[in-house]
Amino acid sequence: MKNALWLATGFVVVFLSGCEATEPEPYQADRAPEERTEYNGWKGLVQQQKDQNYLMSAELRRKCDAARVDLAVAESTGDAQNAKIQRDIINNTCV
Repeated sequence: MKNALWLATGFVVVFLSGCEATEPEPYQADRAPEERTEYNGWKGLVQQQKDQNYLMSAELRRKCDAARVDLAVAESTGDAQNAKIQRDIINNTCV
């Protein structure tokens, strides 16, 4: 009976330590924020929020840069209507 108890205890210890060994990483640290697809646990959730903020900020920068170029083109060609549209985009996206 004593051997069975030790065997059962050993099995439980091995089983539980095996569970910890297969726990997934919080996020795919080896990938860029644009390429991450898996987030696990609290650390993963925090990283997902950081990645989403980064991606939104990058998209706004891209739109801002494009609007500035389009504004320069519109002003150089005398297109007042498009220039106004680009100024509105700049006011909404450039920080």
